[in-house]
Amino acid sequence: MTAASRNALERALEPHGLRLRGGWIPTPQDVLPGLPHGAAAAVVWMVGQVGSACWEAFSGSRFLADGRPDPMDRWSKSIGDALAQAHGGVAVYPSDGPPYAPFQQWARRAEPQLQASPLMLQIHPQWGLWHAYRFALVLPALAAADAPALASGVPEGAGTDICLNCDGQPCLRRCPVEAFSSARGYDTDACAGHLHRPEGRDCVEQGCLARRACPVATALQYVPAHAAFHMRAFVSSRR
Repeated sequence: MTAASRNALERALEPHGLRLRGGWIPTPQDVLPGLPHGAAAAVVWMVGQVGSACWEAFSGSRFLADGRPDPMDRWSKSIGDALAQAHGGVAVYPSDGPPYAPFQQWARRAEPQLQASPLMLQIHPQWGLWHAYRFALVLPALAAADAPALASGVPEGAGTDICLNCDGQPCLRRCPVEAFSSARGYDTDACAGHLHRPEGRDCVEQGCLARRACPVATALQYVPAHAAFHMRAFVSSRR
């Protein structure tokens, strides 16, 4: 099968507001799903969005309108499965499991500049906290022109620590219930309790106050409808 080039995959993803977030060449130690006809995996491409680029396509889709559970997961799977099938591969999703694929590790291999943040989200030096991964494409062929840009194995470092060098770390001070702490991590019970009370309305309707306090890439903050979709999903999961 002819390898799908990075440019071709980008063109296929663009109408959905998605993009390739980098990729990596598998090693024998990687545990990946089997491909059709027993083919070996040649490349893993990470697919996601930056900012609210995908919101228009998703919010206008039948998946949000049909009232069934997990609309964004189902929307993502409709795109990923079709793209993988067209190129003889498979798509892997963060929600698949258990066992779950190590998406955080895969993301760092595709984008070594990602770093951990005090909010338990990976921060990107260009996109801040306003990005996400929707799926990974495991394909049996890699275009020769794309190979030099991909690395095999796990990257060793990501440069200057973005959050450690952040003046005052406003994200840790902004949460009304101090749900985030460098010592304790993320207190999900405190967060959920706040969101269920009237005083948590701003977080529910506009997005997490702590996340919005991050000074990196503020122009890419999710639009309110996008932020509220995720916050309400979290609230529903904690009832």
